[in-house]
Formats: sequence, C-alpha cells, structure tokens
Amino acid sequence: MNKKLLLISITAASLCLFLVLVTVFLANGNIGGGRKTPKTGNTTVKENGNDKEVYTDSKSFLNDKKFLDEEQPNAVHEEEDNKKEVNLIVSSVTKDIRVTITDSRGNKITGVPFYVDVKDVGEYKDIDMDGYIYIAGIKPGKYEVEFVDNDNYRCAESSSIEVFETVQYAALEDIKYSIVQEKDVDVEKEDTKQADVYRDETENTDMTKTDGVQVGIDVSAWQKNIDWEKVKASGVEFAIIRCGYRGAQKGYLIEDSYFYRNLTEAKKAGVKVGVYFFTQAINETEAVEEASMVLALVGDTELEYPIFIDTENTNGRADPLDRDTRTAVCDAFCKTIERSGRKAGIYASRSWYNNKLNDDKLDGHYRWVAEYASTTAYKRRYEMWQYTSSGSIDGIEGRVDLDISYFD
Repeated sequence: MNKKLLLISITAASLCLFLVLVTVFLANGNIGGGRKTPKTGNTTVKENGNDKEVYTDSKSFLNDKKFLDEEQPNAVHEEEDNKKEVNLIVSSVTKDIRVTITDSRGNKITGVPFYVDVKDVGEYKDIDMDGYIYIAGIKPGKYEVEFVDNDNYRCAESSSIEVFETVQYAALEDIKYSIVQEKDVDVEKEDTKQADVYRDETENTDMTKTDGVQVGIDVSAWQKNIDWEKVKASGVEFAIIRCGYRGAQKGYLIEDSYFYRNLTEAKKAGVKVGVYFFTQAINETEAVEEASMVLALVGDTELEYPIFIDTENTNGRADPLDRDTRTAVCDAFCKTIERSGRKAGIYASRSWYNNKLNDDKLDGHYRWVAEYASTTAYKRRYEMWQYTSSGSIDGIEGRVDLDISYFD
C-alpha cells in the first residue's frame, strides 16, 4: 500500500471516530458545556387517526409520574416478609396480666426470648422462653399490650385487657397451654395422697343399693384400664372421674392420663358421670386456673353430676394453708365452674370439713363427704357420701372408692 492511500485510510477512520463521539455527547446533552433537560425518548405516531405516544427509551418510564405511586403504605419490606406472624392471648384474674404467644395455627411458641410492652408500665421478657409471660402486681385499670417485634417474629395487632382489684371467676382461655401430660412429670412425686378419712370397724366395703339413692364409684389413673361394660353390669349407676390434678411439689397442671378413656367408655356403657380435680392451689388465682383447666378438658361434654374440687392432706404444697385461704380456694374453684353454667361442689373428709375449712361459707355449693363407717357423723347438708376406699367391682382390678348419691 502506498503512502497516499494509507493517509486517506487513517483520515477516514479518524473522521468516523469523531462522528461517533459527537453522537454520544449529543445523546447525553453535554455539548456546549451545560446540562440539558433529558429527552424522554418518546415519539408521537398516528394510529387510527389519533396521536399516540410511543416509548422508545427503555428508561423513559422513570419520567412518567403516573407509572409508579408516590407512596405505597401497604408495601412490606423484603425483610418483613420473612418474619412469622404471632398472636397474643391476654387474660387476667386479679391485679395481673397473663400473656401467651402463639403461632398462626394456635400453637404456643417456645425457645424464643420474646418481649411484650405494657403501655405506660414497661417491657417484660419471656425469660424462660416457654411462650408465656406472667406479670403480677398490676394496678386495676385498662391496658394495651403490644408484642415487641424482633428479627424473626412480628404481631400485627396489640391486645387490650382490663385488670380488676378482685378475683374474676371466669375461665381462662389460655389455660390449655399450661396443661402437661403425666408422661412429662415425675408422677410418683406429683400425684401423692395421704388418706386422713375417719375409718372404723363398721366400714362397709360392699356396694349396697337402697331405696332413694344411687350407688357409684370414683376413679382415676390409679385404677388403670377399666372394663366399663362390666362395671355397669355390676350395678354401678354413676362415676366421678378424675380429669387431672395440680402437682404436689412443682404445681404443674397435670391431665389424668386415663381421663378421656374413662369419660368416653363410661358414657358409652350408660354410666352417669361427673368429674373431680385434685387441688394443690395455694390461692384464689390458682383455683381459677384449676377450674379453667377442668372446663377446657370437659369441653361441651354433658355431665350428669357436678364438677368437684378434691381437697385433702397430701404432704404437698397446699397442706400449710390456713382455713380462710383454703376456703377461698374451694369457693373460687366452684364459682368459676358455676359461672360457666355447670354445677360445682367440694370433696373432703368429715374431719377436713370440720377443721380445715370454714364450712358455713360453702353452703352455696354441693358437698361430697368422705367417712368410712356405717354412717357419717357429718352434721351439715351433703349430696354425696364416699363410704369406703376398699370396694371391689367387677371390671376394675384392685380397690376402688364406693359412693352413695342423694341427688334427685
């Protein structure tokens, strides 16, 4: 290639490069040293006789104020989308606030150190991470309880609660989350009983039917598997079935492992049923908890007999109670049951009624008296009498309590 031709080629290439650079500068509005108003990149064309704006710039939508909303109040940040929703169940018995944290399926969430904020009071932490926060010493009034969101959980709504000076005899909605199973506790330590029932040589251990009364039994997990068809055939007309008990040492609310089986099979066999709960409550608040547990376990099952609170000597946490406190516990339990529309009563020995309770303050509830003799020396009104703990019934292995009912 000669020098003249090479020079022409270099000149042509330089001219092309210059034209490209000029085009780029014009597109960005930088010619002349000043910043020009960006072009929209839109073109107007005719369509069916009308003008129509066509977007030719891939970024031109950014200049369209109608394309994106200026505010999107319902928008949720990506990190919020990853949080799990929780619910608060808030209740109160007296001068307290009880908070249970559950997931969207209603299961209590454990293993997380949740916080809740009681407005104008302060924040409280679920220290033991059991999904439950108990706040005592709250002054009467109305409160707003909010969940304190964390990295993994949030709650859409706060909860309102009114705290009262006096005990509210109302079933606690959250009590089902406090019920534990016998397999999860030391039954030998928690399910204890020491009989303090008066017994003499006239005790009758046979099931005896007389006019105007019904004969029955009371049972629990201690009787293991019961053949209720045989029990019915033996002449048993009613059964008071233990649904649960509060632990003698730790105070757990424990469901009797045979309760539902006994309840279902007894009713199927045609045996009338009632329910009892073995108390270890040390105050009225715990009594309301125990009654709430019974109501939660019974549900809408029809009962022909009352729901009883069983109070007796057990070498347990409630033994040291004074008469006034023990009486208040029994009364609170019964009132909570009765407020739900069911019948309630107290089981105790004659000695317990006379020496450990203010019996005259319990006249509004049914009484079930234990005394193992040919007759009971108890002087006040009563509806049921447990006359032996050494009965024998076909369909039950070992001893069983026998009872007489004077209910209409």
